[in-house]
Amino acid sequence: MKTMTRKLPPLILHPFADSGGPDRLVESSRANLMLQGLLPTGEKSAEELERALLDGRFCEIRMLFYVGKDLVRWIDQCMELVERTPEFSGMAIKRQSFAAYLVNQTPAPVQAKLRKWGVADFKAIFSRALGLSAMLGAAPERASLTNDFIRNYYRYADQLFMVRQGETTFADINDIGFDFDIYASGEYSRMLEREWAEK
Repeated sequence: MKTMTRKLPPLILHPFADSGGPDRLVESSRANLMLQGLLPTGEKSAEELERALLDGRFCEIRMLFYVGKDLVRWIDQCMELVERTPEFSGMAIKRQSFAAYLVNQTPAPVQAKLRKWGVADFKAIFSRALGLSAMLGAAPERASLTNDFIRNYYRYADQLFMVRQGETTFADINDIGFDFDIYASGEYSRMLEREWAEK
């Protein structure tokens, strides 16, 4: 039973898309539907459709890499809070605890804000971003990844997340009463500026 709310550090997401990213994602989705025979291909060859699909999937990988960096930073900050709070000692709260909480017990206000931003499947985005962060130490270059990996990256990312979660036993923190806010980096900066101006 939750006795009190314990505020975690805010999750701050930084911009990560380049100027052509959204267009490539749309083209990739259309190409995928065309390759499956669900949309007419028009004048485009199978090779052109495959290239558009891979370009979009690679763009997704890079976006998820940057989201993963923000999520890992947030989890590290949460762990710092737990490690300096005596009441949590001996509770087996680990990084996986916060990953599971973020993906499976996302607070309702955070869910609402993500949906307002147009992010519907945030669970998949968060888990895949964390999965890829277990493997990628730097933003990948196109030539460093095989076409097969790019085409099916989401399957690998899902498995990587599950492997990382299964590396150790960890506490379920859903009933502790943790809560957090989510911000875009620009929004958070403006909020801090307002607070400083009022002091």
